[in-house]
Amino acid sequence: MSTTYLKRILNARVYDVAQETPLDHAPQLSARIGNRVLLKREDMQQVFSFKLRGAYNKMAHLSPEQLARGVICASAGNHAQGVALAAQKLGCRAVIAMPVTTPMVKVDAVRGRGAEVVLHGESYSDANTRALELQKEQGLTFVHPFDDPDVIAGQGTIAMEILRQHQGPIHAIFVAIGGGGLAAGIATYVKQVRPEIRVIGVQTTDSDAMDRSLKAGRRVELHEVGLFSDGTAVKKVGEETYRLCKEHLDEIVLVDTDALCAAMKDVFLDTRAILEPAGALSVAGAKLYAERTGVTGQTFVAVACGANMNFDRLRFVSERAEIGEQREAVFAVTIPEERGSFRRFCELVGPRNVTEFNYRIADAKQAHVFVGIQIQRRAEASEIAAGFERAGFATLDLTDDELAKLHIRHLVGGHSPLARDELLYRFEFPERPGALTRFLSSMSPNWNISLFHYRNHGADYGRILVGIQVPPDEKRAFKHFLGSLGYRYWDESAHPAYRLFLASSDR
Repeated sequence: MSTTYLKRILNARVYDVAQETPLDHAPQLSARIGNRVLLKREDMQQVFSFKLRGAYNKMAHLSPEQLARGVICASAGNHAQGVALAAQKLGCRAVIAMPVTTPMVKVDAVRGRGAEVVLHGESYSDANTRALELQKEQGLTFVHPFDDPDVIAGQGTIAMEILRQHQGPIHAIFVAIGGGGLAAGIATYVKQVRPEIRVIGVQTTDSDAMDRSLKAGRRVELHEVGLFSDGTAVKKVGEETYRLCKEHLDEIVLVDTDALCAAMKDVFLDTRAILEPAGALSVAGAKLYAERTGVTGQTFVAVACGANMNFDRLRFVSERAEIGEQREAVFAVTIPEERGSFRRFCELVGPRNVTEFNYRIADAKQAHVFVGIQIQRRAEASEIAAGFERAGFATLDLTDDELAKLHIRHLVGGHSPLARDELLYRFEFPERPGALTRFLSSMSPNWNISLFHYRNHGADYGRILVGIQVPPDEKRAFKHFLGSLGYRYWDESAHPAYRLFLASSDR
């Protein structure tokens, strides 16, 4: 069977629509993980993913009668674009069933190529059920996104290109797995031609159907799948892809959302390209594999398999990438509500860069601070927490806490009866390492800080919101203090949103 697939791949019809994508060196990522990383740039295809290879190869083998009746498929987006493009090229009707969770950038791209879109369900499996119903009703030919020999062979042409483009030693090729078509095609070809090369599949921890299936010795269906990496959100892998992966795949690496966001940032820093989550899975897997095994000085190939990214997800990706890179630690620190506490806290932080600082006065005796601190290595988080504890500040390390990272960091605030005589000011200052510490150190100890919010957004200027309790008879002295700071500032004490959500009721 493997010999049959080798012939299928060598004779696949993909280059009517696909290009031979480059194999680009990623210098910064390579330096970070101690191995040479080459990115197979399938994100540069005209539909921004590898899926047009398998879709076109399948449809190019259909009879004229089948093409005349039209085709149908189910897809989370990228296969849909491949089928739509192939239908456009071959002049046939295409109906695409897509999950309602599919990013609109993919839905719009499919419609833009003339295909009919049917949105149904929350995962690929749900959309697939609807596609099979429509196939029977309308007599259409089903183009499976992964569990079809012609589709698998089309994806396998990527491996053919990799081995031709880099004929030197390769330690491992990392491949994202959803339904398994890409991994099956690449692994089957590589093991026939260069069996010494490891082929490693990568899945997310919440969409790991192939990993569970291989461990169980049978195909396992997941009850639910994670949707962040929507391109690999498959509840049950294909029968044929399972068979081929079981025979040829060396192992599977599982990564979480934070690692995936960090990988997207890594690729951007080296290429200025923004991959979609599924497209960066291989990179996240390569990083984890290097860390776990300690392998150095080898050549890794990571298949960057897609770039159909929703722009409005970038804020989330940016925020989570720092933690995924193990460059940000997040803490909840309790400090005494007394003068000088902030100063002592800042001295403990030292020269480290503060990425976020949230505080709202709530208790007459204690202050609870939510703080993010940039770190160089994961172990540094526990070292910082221990330092806070030794200073008498009770500390919770929230670096790996999902609730804190998703919600709590945005909810620090509210009305407080203790925030009497509070003035609200925005400050702007040149952003430099240690800038927040210097800002806090410059604040006069004569007035109590009752609210503080800061988030490092990587901009040229840092922006801080501060609530300061100033007695009415000290307003003139406070104005003089503001003038001596040397920072731009705005008085927001009368802002209606502040009065609605944060101001003390005695105002």
